Amino acid sequence: MIKMLAFQTLRVVSLEILGSSCNLLANNVRSITKRCSPRSLQSQILRPLSSHQHNLKVPKVPTWEHVPEEELPRPTKIPADLVDRLERLALVDFRTQQGLECLEKAIRFADQLHVVDTSGVEPMDSVLEDRALYLRDDTVTEGDCAEELLKLAKNTVEEYFVAPPGNIPLPKREERAAILRHSEF
Repeated sequence: MIKMLAFQTLRVVSLEILGSSCNLLANNVRSITKRCSPRSLQSQILRPLSSHQHNLKVPKVPTWEHVPEEELPRPTKIPADLVDRLERLALVDFRTQQGLECLEKAIRFADQLHVVDTSGVEPMDSVLEDRALYLRDDTVTEGDCAEELLKLAKNTVEEYFVAPPGNIPLPKREERAAILRHSEF
């Protein structure tokens, strides 16, 4: 009885401490909670830190500095065969001059990452590693719903959803039917 009373008292005290700070760092473990609601305090997720609590090379607030052109690698020229492959993979049409310029500018912008000194900075496991992810249980709530869900889709082929491919216009329904009839599958 005394042990149970002591445990309940300790639990109440620890919840009060957590309620005031909403962030617990102890024994190389961090608490990920939403800001100060009793419900979020109950659903804490404790996750071990990788090695240290804060790397001094990583600023606490985002910063931006202009990178001089001479520090960047040479601009990338994209050969035609690579453009064809990218179009097939991304289902986006880059064949116009404007599309190629946009792609080259995006690559040039990403080249700035080559200048960043990441020595001593641990890679992230996930972009969402510092957030509590609330997921529902993966249980069936109703019976067979596949047919009802397929009725909601704009385009389906057999029992599959069809997603429109990027900025390439879809062929008309008759053209798609002809393509499917003449395909090897």
